[in-house]
Amino acid sequence: MKDSTPERVERETGIETAVLDDLVSRIHRAKAMSIYWTMGVNQGHQAVRTAQAIINICLLTGNIGRPGTGANSITGQANAMGSRLFSNTTNLLGGHDFLNPAHRQKIAQILGIDEKRIPAANSLPYHKILERVDGGLTRGLWIVATNPGHSWIDKNHFYETIEKAEFVVVQDLYYSTETARIADLVLPAAGSGEKEGTFINSERRIGTVQKILDPPGEARSDFDIFRAVADAWGCGEMFQEWSSPEAVFRILQRCSKDQPCDISGIDGYRMIRERGGIQWPYPQGETSEAENRRLFADGRFFTSDGRARLLFDPIAELPETPDESYPFVLLTGRGTVVQWHTQTRTGKVEMLNRLRPAGAYAEISPGDAARLGIAEGGRVRISSRRGTVVVNAAVTDSIAVGQVFMPMHYDETNRLTFPAFDPYSAEPAYKFAAVSLAAGE
Repeated sequence: MKDSTPERVERETGIETAVLDDLVSRIHRAKAMSIYWTMGVNQGHQAVRTAQAIINICLLTGNIGRPGTGANSITGQANAMGSRLFSNTTNLLGGHDFLNPAHRQKIAQILGIDEKRIPAANSLPYHKILERVDGGLTRGLWIVATNPGHSWIDKNHFYETIEKAEFVVVQDLYYSTETARIADLVLPAAGSGEKEGTFINSERRIGTVQKILDPPGEARSDFDIFRAVADAWGCGEMFQEWSSPEAVFRILQRCSKDQPCDISGIDGYRMIRERGGIQWPYPQGETSEAENRRLFADGRFFTSDGRARLLFDPIAELPETPDESYPFVLLTGRGTVVQWHTQTRTGKVEMLNRLRPAGAYAEISPGDAARLGIAEGGRVRISSRRGTVVVNAAVTDSIAVGQVFMPMHYDETNRLTFPAFDPYSAEPAYKFAAVSLAAGE
């Protein structure tokens, strides 16, 4: 972008031109260069284009398809890649397109269902579903394995919205989550050691989960719950072939055929276990037994002509900017290695609780703390246009003047966040909101 000059970068990000020049020089001199990023990139109002800008750098400098190179998104879930390729939430099964008639016909034939049963439009992202609930267009919600009562952006409004739903079902391992406590019906789900299935990790490696004990009480695997609901709704015959998780894996293999993620050549769970995992693609006829198989080494990509695409947009304005009333930038993210996301499980471990701060806290720069009379360990009031919370203050040099950081693990944090969403992924922009600070209760 012609207007993205080093001077503009320094002005808007605080990264000095000399530092930027040094980074560019290092990339130029490197024989191999990898870029890694976590959710700080992915949870922004222009996150997809930010990630694609990183990929563009790797493409332009020849740092893809060779050892020690690549653009690497590190996410926190073991099956992040598997859910994107095969869950039917971000695409039609196996990386197919809901908008493509040929793809809908192919999947309908594999599943043995009427093609008209497959939507000809993409499904709604979470915030659009909640908008429909808020407007009375959607009357029931089935929430599976997530805890938006804690983690949803601008969650004060989430609670106002969820009260408008006539019936809320929560399917989860724990009945004590914030979301489960407001459900009309809780479906107790089994944990990972209580069921079998597959997952795909960040290096494209498919692995298996093996059951080692039965679920407690009335808990059942997600697979069994979905099958039972299908039977209760009178459509169980559509799932006759879905007799076990491995049987479904076989169906997904057929769905993947001739796709970039083709796994049709894998001989079931046995082969995966014997090899300690198998990377996709592994199409029919594949004979390689190599533990690692690199993509793009031949310079060919998953496009119609095999050539990579450089995708970009103009830099968008921030959805909410600091002003006189709310002069600070709120950043959120992981705050401790001993707590995980919404503390659904880690918050119940006594040893881990002893290693973390007892209550919610905000990290503030020494300069801002001194100016506002905020003492280390004292109380600080943080307000946004969505709400106000009072937490403990942690004064630290790791935070820049004009910024404040709050861990996402605590209930208070998402009462402040601004509900902006990426236009392509609909990922919430958790990383930027305008707030004010004041000492005391």
